[in-house]
Amino acid sequence: MTSWSHRFSAGTASFGGPFRLRQRPRSLPEVSIYRNDDLRSGCGCVILRAPKHRRLEAVAPSGAWDLSDSGEEDRVKPCSYAVGDQRVEDLAEGKSGEILENIRAEKLRRSDRKVEIVVAAASTVIFGVANRVLYKLALVPLKHYPFFLAQLATFGYVIVYFSILYLRYHAGIVTDEMLSTPKAPYIVAGLLEALGAATGMAAAAILSGASIPVLSQTFLVWQILLSTIFLGRRYKTSQLFGCFFVTIGVIITVASGSNAGNSLKEAGIFWSLLMIISFLFQAADTVLKEIIFLDASRQLKGRTIDLFVVNSFGSAFQAVFILALLPFLSKLWGIPFTQLPSYLRDGAACFLNYGSLSGCDGAPLLPLLFILVNIGFNISLLHLLKISSAVVSSLASTFSVPISVYMFTLPLPYIGVASALPSGFVAGAVILVLGLLIYAWTPSGSSDTNNATPHVPTT
Repeated sequence: MTSWSHRFSAGTASFGGPFRLRQRPRSLPEVSIYRNDDLRSGCGCVILRAPKHRRLEAVAPSGAWDLSDSGEEDRVKPCSYAVGDQRVEDLAEGKSGEILENIRAEKLRRSDRKVEIVVAAASTVIFGVANRVLYKLALVPLKHYPFFLAQLATFGYVIVYFSILYLRYHAGIVTDEMLSTPKAPYIVAGLLEALGAATGMAAAAILSGASIPVLSQTFLVWQILLSTIFLGRRYKTSQLFGCFFVTIGVIITVASGSNAGNSLKEAGIFWSLLMIISFLFQAADTVLKEIIFLDASRQLKGRTIDLFVVNSFGSAFQAVFILALLPFLSKLWGIPFTQLPSYLRDGAACFLNYGSLSGCDGAPLLPLLFILVNIGFNISLLHLLKISSAVVSSLASTFSVPISVYMFTLPLPYIGVASALPSGFVAGAVILVLGLLIYAWTPSGSSDTNNATPHVPTT
């Protein structure tokens, strides 16, 4: 008797395990296929009577019956194989209702997760538009003190975030285990944010305002590249194509009629590359925070770390590095370091609209609104990053750019005459939306797009 293993299918039934194919004496001349009626319960076999009087029996490893060389049937235990994560024996024992309920619960959970991501993305877009518009409005009273506004936001975040973290800790939302997670990643995140701010400020001082949004589209490219390297993600061609469409759409929307191309040529390649490097630092920061969420989930045994833990410690270390870079940053803004105390004092007076300084109309309301909305934008962006990925959060943030361009064509207070809509706005917006649809409609289960080899998200 000879035996070997092979994957064998009969009709609609498929046996995924090995089979023993045994040769019988040459006594049966016809060819026939027999399928046991008990296949539905997981037991059965297939008998082939070969034309050369050979009888082959395909029997599962624990087949319902076996036939010895003497022609006698040897009864053994029932067949056993799995459907999904469940054994057929469980179905036979009346557990099918519970299994089906678990399947329905899993489908509902995935549906709720998709809804949560859509709502979070919409919130990020709304906050992103409000953030860009209010930043422009906040600079109306503080047009001579933009560096003061930047530092006020940086150090104000630390106070706000840690205050919220304190309240959430005493409410039991934040646990001691969350606070005891390693702080080294937060230090790196703070350094990346500080370097991104420093290089971005240096390049922004030379580049025109129209060219910066164009160069900012490299942010998405950096995120895809870094996610592939550090998270092991693999993106389908359609998703990369969608991201490419989004980038082209934003560039057309912003650059049409703004002469951004000539501005880039006039500024020189060095400052353009420096701005691109600043977006590399920012993209690395978002990918690192995604890794923080994934690693913390494993350390907390399935529980996700509170986003205010990540925001608070990340902002704290960013403020530390900003302090260290303060002499360099003040020089970038054209403020000698020796005059920095008087500059900050005058900026505070204008922010409070106190004293004899003129041109501070709209303060402190507009700057405060910008700071509050900017905090909301950072929280919504980090929440979207927590429940999805860095690329999804970047796409949501990018979608706010053309909407912001349109908002500046409206008669906003304190700005004055509304700007004209760029000539290529509609075409760019259509291409951008098309890119988002291509990315969003890519089936997530058909590839390894969201598989992270070294890190597995658990939320």
